[in-house]
Amino acid sequence: METHAGKGPLDLATVVRVLRSVDPVGGPVEDAFDPTVVFLLLFDPRNPHILAVLKSDTKGYPWANQVALPGGHVDTEDATTLDAAFRELEEEVNIHRENVRFIGSLGHFQTIANKDIEVFTGVWNGRGELKFDAAEIARVVPIPLSAILQVHLARGYHGRLPGVHDLVYPVEGVRIWGVTGKILHFFLEQICSAFLSGSSAFQQEKKIIRRGV
Repeated sequence: METHAGKGPLDLATVVRVLRSVDPVGGPVEDAFDPTVVFLLLFDPRNPHILAVLKSDTKGYPWANQVALPGGHVDTEDATTLDAAFRELEEEVNIHRENVRFIGSLGHFQTIANKDIEVFTGVWNGRGELKFDAAEIARVVPIPLSAILQVHLARGYHGRLPGVHDLVYPVEGVRIWGVTGKILHFFLEQICSAFLSGSSAFQQEKKIIRRGV
């Protein structure tokens, strides 16, 4: 899949430019939501990936066996929600703030459990050793951006938001659904809308992908 200039549209620099122009989703009006934060972290300039985690199969753990973006609750000690996101990123996967180039916010996404998730975006330089608590996280799941975009197109998600039970991204041996699926859907739609939808190459790619379903 290439742009009119012949440059692959999924190079990291182009994706970053798209994210910098995103109009973030507004937060909820009600105060009943529990504020939480996550990082949609990108890495690998030549073949961009999203860093996700597979939650452990721990009895009684509400997120057991689910794929999520690294993050957690906002504490009273956090000066800002962005500070909370950086703190959680370090606590969950040992990625330090100095190794992340902050991009911006995608806005707010709510769960059926009354949690309001603010999603921040950034680029990890790949430095440092990934570490996590096995009681909470089973493994880190690098999601190739090209692979999840193909799923997005093949399942006809572009231009529509399916219901929570229908919006599923099977990729890299896992199934991404729920609010994480909704966040990724919004992110992928920004990419499609910014530089793919109007191109003939994009239309041809959709035909090729759908023929292979």
